[in-house]
Amino acid sequence: MREEAPGDSRPKSAVAREALEAMFDATESFVATRPDFAVKVGIYSFSSHASTVLPMQPFDRAAIRAALARVPRAGGGTAIGEAMLTARPDLYRAGVFRKYLLVVTDGENTSGRSPDQVAAEIFQKSEQSVAIYFVAFDTNADRFAFLKQVHGDVMSAGSGPELKKALDEIYQGRILAEASPLGEREPEP
Repeated sequence: MREEAPGDSRPKSAVAREALEAMFDATESFVATRPDFAVKVGIYSFSSHASTVLPMQPFDRAAIRAALARVPRAGGGTAIGEAMLTARPDLYRAGVFRKYLLVVTDGENTSGRSPDQVAAEIFQKSEQSVAIYFVAFDTNADRFAFLKQVHGDVMSAGSGPELKKALDEIYQGRILAEASPLGEREPEP
């Protein structure tokens, strides 16, 4: 993520941060219209190792902005599986009806556990209740074809605008769209 983004003079990490900000702006709009629906968010970073930037918590736009500003600079490795493992316990303890894991990466896993093994483990141990999505930013999405085996999906994004579009499609078109008809609210009288 430290290399320049295609068609942009900024590093991919800056372009990704901007796309994530837009995604969380959409979440803020959703929460404003659906205050009865529990939305919790956690942010995890990975390079040669994984770390928790923002533990899973109820949606708080100010906390998310601050967390995105604290995401460490891109390093040399890509520990995708380790990031998934780091997020997994928080995801399970979140206490929400639907659970999603969204990974944005610009490369294949280079250290730690393999993301295909971790995805299979999460799929099995969660009894298929965690949906896993990847956005392959300026990298070959075929590397993540294993997601089909766990009912997940991967989208390709070759530029900043494509990254925003992919995040929008996954986040608003799938994750938040699924939230609209689902429970966690009182039935209409």
